[in-house]
Amino acid sequence: MTRAELIFRLASRFPQLVLKDAELAVAEILTAFRQALVNNERIEIRGFGTFCLNYRAPRSGRNPKTGASVAVTGKWTPHFKSGKALRDVVRHPTE
Repeated sequence: MTRAELIFRLASRFPQLVLKDAELAVAEILTAFRQALVNNERIEIRGFGTFCLNYRAPRSGRNPKTGASVAVTGKWTPHFKSGKALRDVVRHPTE
C-alpha cells in the first residue's frame, strides 16, 4: 500500500472526511513518527507493532566490483517489530 492509497482508503471509509483532510492526517502521523525516531524515542502501537532505532556498528565491507576492502561507518537504522496480534492475523488470515 502506498501513501496515496492509504489517504484514499481513509477518505473513502469516512465520508465526512475530505480528501485534503485525510492527506493532512496521514502527513501529521508520519511526521510524528519521523520526529519520534529522530529523537530516539520508541513508537509502540498496540496490536500492530513497535518502531525503534538499531545501531549498526562500523565494519569492514567489500566493493563488489573491485573486491577492495572498504570501511563502512556506523549508523542508526529504523527497525520495525510486529506485534503478536498482527503476526497472528498474517499467519492465519481466514480465522
